[in-house]
Amino acid sequence: MKLEFARKIDHTVLKPDTDTNIITKLCQEAIEYKFASVCVLPYYVSQAYEILKGSDSLVCTVVGFPIGAHLQSIKEAETIAAIKDGAKEIDMVINIAAMKNGNYSFVESEIRALANICHNENAILKVIVETCLLNNEEKKIVCKAVSNAGADFIKTSTGFSTAGATIDDIKLMRQYCNPETKIKASGGIKTYEFAKELVDAGADRIGTSSGIAIINSIDEL
Repeated sequence: MKLEFARKIDHTVLKPDTDTNIITKLCQEAIEYKFASVCVLPYYVSQAYEILKGSDSLVCTVVGFPIGAHLQSIKEAETIAAIKDGAKEIDMVINIAAMKNGNYSFVESEIRALANICHNENAILKVIVETCLLNNEEKKIVCKAVSNAGADFIKTSTGFSTAGATIDDIKLMRQYCNPETKIKASGGIKTYEFAKELVDAGADRIGTSSGIAIINSIDEL
């Protein structure tokens, strides 16, 4: 049970003051617990890749993080560079400004461009939609955009905005995304109980900085 749940976790540190010792520790923990990936800032992708080579854990990084308003050309360059450095999973932030202005075709087109880059390099694209900044109608629209663009995952949150993952948002995503689009819940997930609720609601992956506490607490149940 512990290993099965660990394989759903992206072991995450994205704080701006993170240093190389923290990244080394994060990667060593990921190897020990067999987490799905470590999610690190682009600056640390190369370091994480060198440590994780040959292990069961992949390197994940963020693009357009955390606001999403970067030009598409910048996001594309970030994605290409991150994959070159060893990332196998890319968590991009949608252009939230475009979304709020109703420019849904732009949002979908940008996702598709990054999905194509990732898939051409055998990498996975997860799309952070920052649910706390969207109303329910916008959430439904962005679910369809993510699915139509061919992304592998839709992801709730950056963890840097006003709120994180909720059960209701996971249920909405499961209803409005295509069945083959997976769901990553992130933001504010600190306990096994909440993480399991999210998985039961439809989440396939959990992004958290509390992965070890979550897995260790399974022993206490």
